[in-house]
Amino acid sequence: MKGSRKGSRTLRGLAVLLALVALASVLLFVGNQSRWLQPPAARPFLLSHRGVHQTFDVRGLRSDTCTAGQIHAPTHALIENTLPSMRAAFDAGADMVEFDVHPTKDGAFAVFHDWTLECRTEGRGVVRDYALAQLQVLDVGYGYTYDGGKTYPLRGKGIGLMPSLSQVLGEFPTRRFLIHMKSRDAEEGRLLAGRLAALDAVQRSRLVVYGSDEPVSALKQALPDIRIAPRSALVQCLLRYAALGWSSYMPEACRSGLMLVPVNVAPWLWGWPHRLQRRLETADTRLVVVGPYAGGDFSSGIDNTETLAELPLDYRGGLWTNRIERIGPAVRSRMPD
Repeated sequence: MKGSRKGSRTLRGLAVLLALVALASVLLFVGNQSRWLQPPAARPFLLSHRGVHQTFDVRGLRSDTCTAGQIHAPTHALIENTLPSMRAAFDAGADMVEFDVHPTKDGAFAVFHDWTLECRTEGRGVVRDYALAQLQVLDVGYGYTYDGGKTYPLRGKGIGLMPSLSQVLGEFPTRRFLIHMKSRDAEEGRLLAGRLAALDAVQRSRLVVYGSDEPVSALKQALPDIRIAPRSALVQCLLRYAALGWSSYMPEACRSGLMLVPVNVAPWLWGWPHRLQRRLETADTRLVVVGPYAGGDFSSGIDNTETLAELPLDYRGGLWTNRIERIGPAVRSRMPD
């Protein structure tokens, strides 16, 4: 009899525990849903990677692949990291344009993708070994070919088109930019801080700088008000939020920066999409969806309507795209009248 009462109490205790677990699960589920939230009123934020540029097949790329030598057949004559390319991106609907910088021998910054000159230009050697004036006489369209070198359709069309950082920021003083530092040199970060410190605070607030931790951290230390997205923080933000976001906790790596999320990973994140976006905005961070993750770098973007269709129709966060001339109009067509 005594054993029966003890067993009954044990069963009641287990039932209470299971009920509490069930209640906690329901609360956790409800607290991380977006279906009851009104989506943001603004349209998606469009981040144009490299501006309107010559695209290429990303399969099988290595760090030393000369992508100018394997472009798709050109449909336009625009070249990445040039002023016409950036202007075309903004005209197509970009809210922010990404570009790459390298310090020059005379203390300026050249806007150019590659570490060396051979792939895209007729020049030879490392970019930072040249003065800005020497770089700006080169043809940045010289090396582009889509047929294995039989023809070079952009050769002669990029002469003198390599801009400086100062020229870009002077040409588009009210626009937003994502600036990519390509080295791991902390001194480059301090040098860039000196250049950006000359801007007024409002223009500086429209900039985000990303890249390896060493130069980006040095930049932030020298210029505390600049917004940064160091490579380690981009990775840690996604992984730590995936582990802890159920509690609505926002990791330090997700504060005052960017969260880059592959489109095939996004639906598995806590609060996707509206609650997640709201949490990040409270932490002063922008949600940006990139192309599908397939075990490599986040190099692809939302570049076609098929990938765009993987996002909810009422998604209002950021999109990273290599084809702003396609995705800008496509996003506008998805918006309700």
